Amino acid sequence: MKVQNITDIDKFFQVVDSCKGKVELVTGEGDRLNLKSKLSQYVSMANIFSNGEIPELEIIAYEKEDIDKLVAFMING
Repeated sequence: MKVQNITDIDKFFQVVDSCKGKVELVTGEGDRLNLKSKLSQYVSMANIFSNGEIPELEIIAYEKEDIDKLVAFMING
């Protein structure tokens, strides 16, 4: 799924951390980084983050419950 205009990075990672299954970030090169890993969170955001906002990311979540959480975050913030 594509997620866009993430302005509250801390809340985004709280949602990711609350997910039960694997949540991955797909890089521009097609690599998949485990977003539940704090190291991957810091590395991926250091490369993508600019101006306090993340314009668009491709995220893969494997559990329906986790997808619902991420969609709810995108809708409600």
